[in-house]
Amino acid sequence: MSRILVTGGCGFVGSSLVNHLLESGHKIIVVDTEWFGNYLKSHENLTCLKQDVRDVDTIPFEGIESIIHLANIANDPGVELNPTLSWEVNVLATQQLANKARLYGVKQFIYASSGSVYGVKEEENVTEDLELVPISVYNKTKMVAERVLLSYEDDFKVHCVRPATVCGWSPRMRLDVSVNMFTWQALRNKEMTVFGGNQVRPNIHIDDMVNVYDHFLTNPHIKSGCYNAGFENISILEIAEMIKKKMQGTKITITASNDPRSYRQNSDKLLQTGFKQKYSVENAIDDIIQIFEDGKLDEGDNCFTVKWMKHLNLNIKI
Repeated sequence: MSRILVTGGCGFVGSSLVNHLLESGHKIIVVDTEWFGNYLKSHENLTCLKQDVRDVDTIPFEGIESIIHLANIANDPGVELNPTLSWEVNVLATQQLANKARLYGVKQFIYASSGSVYGVKEEENVTEDLELVPISVYNKTKMVAERVLLSYEDDFKVHCVRPATVCGWSPRMRLDVSVNMFTWQALRNKEMTVFGGNQVRPNIHIDDMVNVYDHFLTNPHIKSGCYNAGFENISILEIAEMIKKKMQGTKITITASNDPRSYRQNSDKLLQTGFKQKYSVENAIDDIIQIFEDGKLDEGDNCFTVKWMKHLNLNIKI
């Protein structure tokens, strides 16, 4: 049993990850602002602190063996609402957490970076040794945070995970990521709106994403560094067509897009550490359809990052 600090543990991936870690018998401390709610159920091994990760001096580090750092201002449009806030949360807070980790003898720091740090690449195999050319503020904050953390690799193991777009159902649902969004549109409206369609996105099922973090947690001997985590490089239009096949009568409307971003990932480096992919985009679609049919799909405004951040007025300078 390990004592683990999970920042952002009430989020889309965090909620599923924390439940998984509790089932595995770990003691978990979650630090989360709970801007999007808290869907974690009480548990004897769970301590959930509703606070800002920037308030690092109030976080209890005593006895913490590993940190899984998920807390961040997510995605390009969310970051653009308030770039200053995003640099503070995504970079400055990360550096402060790393300092505390060193002071308290933390053994491992697992960081949720992003596969988007590469920028637009023509290569079919985007591996970890390619140059990073981030094209948005969000991408830049992730790249800088990685480099900050890797400067601490002599003090503790640093595993920077570069996830693809995560898809599937979570207690804290997101409906603004491609697979989830299209599936929800098809279920609700029998129509999906695709902007462009040729942009390629790597994808990862949320249960595989959880398993990636658990893989590093249970294999701390893995060499420090950055690891891609994405397994299906498919276009936006291909995702919509996959959903259409499952829901006959659904229409696809294609409109122009000025978004040039195409991301691909090669995750051989991760697979060579012994990780095995178990789930697919198709599984994610099926999961969301089933949850919807069971009447359990959360469809509130807090499932849409930018809409909810505007509601919370987080675009005001802090």
